Amino acid sequence: MLPAWSFALVRLAAAIAVATALGLLSGRMGLSFAVVLGGLLAWQFVNLFRLQRWLRHRAHEAPPDIGGVWGDAIGLIARIYRRKQFHKRRVTQLFRDFRRLSAALPDGVVLLSEHLEILWFNRTAAALLGLRRKVDVGLPISNLVRNPEFGAYLRRPVAGGVIVRVRGGDTWLALVVIPAGGQHLMLAREVTREVRLEQMRKDFVANASHELRSPLTVIAGYLDELGDDSGLGPEWREPIADMRRQAMRMREIVDDLLELSQLESTADEAPMIAVDVSGLIERLEREARASTPLPPRFELDLDHGSQLYGSESELHSIAWNLISNAIKYTPAEGRITIRWQRDATGAQLTVRDTGIGIAPEHLPRLTERFYRADRARARTKGGSGLGLSIVKHGLQRHGGRLEIASEEGHGSTFTAHFPARRISARAATVTKAS
Repeated sequence: MLPAWSFALVRLAAAIAVATALGLLSGRMGLSFAVVLGGLLAWQFVNLFRLQRWLRHRAHEAPPDIGGVWGDAIGLIARIYRRKQFHKRRVTQLFRDFRRLSAALPDGVVLLSEHLEILWFNRTAAALLGLRRKVDVGLPISNLVRNPEFGAYLRRPVAGGVIVRVRGGDTWLALVVIPAGGQHLMLAREVTREVRLEQMRKDFVANASHELRSPLTVIAGYLDELGDDSGLGPEWREPIADMRRQAMRMREIVDDLLELSQLESTADEAPMIAVDVSGLIERLEREARASTPLPPRFELDLDHGSQLYGSESELHSIAWNLISNAIKYTPAEGRITIRWQRDATGAQLTVRDTGIGIAPEHLPRLTERFYRADRARARTKGGSGLGLSIVKHGLQRHGGRLEIASEEGHGSTFTAHFPARRISARAATVTKAS
């Protein structure tokens, strides 16, 4: 038993003993007990009043000096209060530090509720988005950032966020919404300079490609004439043939640059036109075998009942780039498997080869323009280095994505994923080997 309660019981026993003694001396036992126990009860009420008064004014009054159980209770309350004050000061200091640090951030930070209503924002967010603390807190963020792309992003978030125009179109912001335990954190960064530089790069590439196309056509035409001239000396035939090959390679690069520029400059989605992907792949497979002196073995696994809604020319480019890329890095004794199948999430076009494979450190950068994992081998095999970049942008136009898996020395697998909304289904699957 605790000492305070032992002391309280001893006090109660002493009061009873005093009341009994007084009762025996006075001959009025009931009155003696009533007086002694009433006094003890009054003392408890006094202690209760002192405790209540201290609880009301504990911020500027010291705790009362009471012994026994009341003293223990007051001590416990005082410790709890001191601990509460400590944590309150700590939380207040942390909040002040957070506000000071968030104000120093170069990015805007907006705290959103579960229903995407504004709860708090820092100064940078107020400046970038034009938010006012007393007016906009509690409003949905979509009411203040009125942009169709941002609204679509909120309904269907994608990795990396979205870049939108604000303030009448003269400012570009990169916005990312991150789920955070039932709430959301939105980060806003101004990327106007980066967007303008990217647009300048795209314009330069498009203009340069257009300007190069005409002189390259003239040069290639004259080289073809020289190569077919029967009067050309034998010492010139090999140099002319080399020049014709290099001119053809430059024309391929220019054509790919123009195609990539067209894809990048088109913000709209691809049209919803039914395309027979199985028939398209069969044609490309025949062209691929005809274009290579020693082609690898092809295996086709095609769902002839599934059609894809999109742009046939862009789908042709996507499939051809994946197939030609596999041919370049697969030996003649190797195998290329092309699979077109539908599943619950949509459909996939898969091109798997048994070629040289790709080292893991190169995989994240394969869709960059002109990036080559093996530059020496790529230069020997030809190509512009733009094929996978064209595939990526073409898939984006169709709401799809590219997945790459590879193991060095054991081949690669390129899978183009298409969403279900672009697939129409019938049931027929054909497997073919050639």
